[in-house]
Amino acid sequence: MRLLSTTLLLAATFAISLVGTAQGDQPSTTIDHFSLHDHLGAKHSFDEWRDKQAVVVVFLGTECPLAKLYGRRLAEIAAEYEPRGVQFVGIDSNVQDTLQKIGQYVRVHKIEFPVLKDPAHEVADRFDATRTPEAFVLNGEGQILYRGRIDDEYGIGFRRQSEVSHDLTKALDEILAGKTVTTASTEPIGCLIGRAKSKAPTGDVTYTNQVVRLVDKHCVRCHRAGQIAPFALTSYDDVTAWAETMCEVIDDGRMPPWHANPDYGKFANDAHMPSADKQLFRQWVDNGMPEGDSADLPEPTVFNEGWQISDPDLIVRMPQSFTVPAKGTVDYQYFYVDKPIEHDTWIRGAEVRPTNPAVVHHVLMFYLPPGQAEPRPEDPLFNAIASFAPGMPAGLWPEGYARFVPAGSRIVFQMHYTPNGSEQIDQTEVGLVFADPAVEQKEVKIAIAVNTDFEIPPGAANFHVPAGHEFQKDMLLYSLMPHMHYRGKSFRFTARYPDGSSEILLDVPRYDFNWQNVYTFEEPKRMPKGTVVFCDGYFDNSAENPANPDPAQTVRWGDQTWEEMMLGVLVVSLP
Repeated sequence: MRLLSTTLLLAATFAISLVGTAQGDQPSTTIDHFSLHDHLGAKHSFDEWRDKQAVVVVFLGTECPLAKLYGRRLAEIAAEYEPRGVQFVGIDSNVQDTLQKIGQYVRVHKIEFPVLKDPAHEVADRFDATRTPEAFVLNGEGQILYRGRIDDEYGIGFRRQSEVSHDLTKALDEILAGKTVTTASTEPIGCLIGRAKSKAPTGDVTYTNQVVRLVDKHCVRCHRAGQIAPFALTSYDDVTAWAETMCEVIDDGRMPPWHANPDYGKFANDAHMPSADKQLFRQWVDNGMPEGDSADLPEPTVFNEGWQISDPDLIVRMPQSFTVPAKGTVDYQYFYVDKPIEHDTWIRGAEVRPTNPAVVHHVLMFYLPPGQAEPRPEDPLFNAIASFAPGMPAGLWPEGYARFVPAGSRIVFQMHYTPNGSEQIDQTEVGLVFADPAVEQKEVKIAIAVNTDFEIPPGAANFHVPAGHEFQKDMLLYSLMPHMHYRGKSFRFTARYPDGSSEILLDVPRYDFNWQNVYTFEEPKRMPKGTVVFCDGYFDNSAENPANPDPAQTVRWGDQTWEEMMLGVLVVSLP
């Protein structure tokens, strides 16, 4: 591959042997020697660190979200422990990571210890390293005394609120105290190391003829430069480098981020990946990822970087920019537009445009009615004017249907930001399209099925909380949105019609608080007068839920994320 040929210019020679040991629960691997170059071309060898109390080798990747989040923390841990005789070393074995990317990663995260390039991932293979970040602690003889995660604060799609297990520093403290490492191995969490192809490509499923179209359909809207996804998937080299990680997240249902059970409902914004597409991608990977004939490549997908709706009648911007920190969890941010809406306003369409989509997880722009100073917990949903989540298209209501905002209302932005490893700035704006004043409008409203009276016991793994909404008139139902917090496990909307029949409208078997999806029907569904929509939410307050803030607490309704909500949001209008 072209990337491999460039990095070989600075490739190192090294010799590594694996020698079995047997000392209790200690890992049975010893690294005799390795020698690699850093991104500036300087050569570093394990031999130069043999007099250290311990050597920490961490496998890193420049684009992996977990490696980004832990980059600054590793720099801080190294600054604390290096004066105590501990040497830190980073190794990048990803075939897709260039020396320039490694240099940028080092600068952004203010890393002072050497970060080495491992061409052809031979050092990673000898360590049996699988993910980024993954840490190994060696003594001067090269014996691995600890391997695994740095700590348990971050995971796939969550950040723990408390009781963080500091696995790496605990191991270092025990080693420096002359003790045996209590926990010598933990499971690393992160991206799979992007290894070079190890199998000769075969078969007629190729990147240029099938896979590029599949990736364009399911991935590229977010996985391109400047968007929220952590890496691009816009070329053959991109896709082959991330192929194993893609297989993992696709098989696990984490990507694409669509949580509806495909057996129920037809949705205009359906982003799920059909089984046939999953099988095709897996077949291509298993066949060695043949590239194919460049003549088969389709025209590149062109994304509209301007307004996707018609030119807005009004653009509303956050009153000030917000600086997103490099790491940690950012509480929901609220920004109040000072100038109230002067006249009763009918809004037919809205489009949210973050200035920095790489860190904007989702947006709800809503209004505060006249005379109301602060939002209630339900207001961002009940009074929503515009919403945004990665991949969510802008929308216009049908002619004659619009959202109504009364005169004197104030506009508020509710912003959910996601740190990506470096400090970022955003000042999101929203374009509004007003309804034609010559056309009589039917109001698009928000209906809510809500239950505020519940208590989830400590440790309950599957606690049921019901809610419901009865239609007092014939209505059209446009979309549904479940809303719970970190203990939310699953959610289902079921309609019981006046004739006694029932229909599952939406089933979300694996609710994920990190993705506030709105499920918009392909065609509005008619809800006759007397129809009841039942919502069934299930909550996991057990220790097995990695996102659970505290499984020992009884949980009740509240607007803080360590509390819970049980809301079913329905967007409706008169027929």
